[in-house]
Amino acid sequence: MTKSELIEAITTRGEITKARAELVVNCVFDTMTEALKAGEGIEIRGFGSFTVRPYKSYTGRNPRTGQSVDVPAKRLPFFKVGKELREIVNQSRNFPIPSGRDGQD
Repeated sequence: MTKSELIEAITTRGEITKARAELVVNCVFDTMTEALKAGEGIEIRGFGSFTVRPYKSYTGRNPRTGQSVDVPAKRLPFFKVGKELREIVNQSRNFPIPSGRDGQD
């Protein structure tokens, strides 16, 4: 689902205009982004939690040339799925789980 599809779903579910739904979605995403930028966590009960994880700098390798590359320290967002969402998604499977790592048999 894309952002525009999310806006469309909100528009059809409630009695709300598309412009208002877009404003709400943008407001929620902007607020979440600002919280993560400030290093705060976000917890949405039944859905999951967003946190910021720090990573130390390290020396990596360019896969194309094999040359060493210094990768700087960074902070990245991390999402941990909530128990309720995990169970809902797990129960909704109508198809067998593929045996391959990349999702292909």
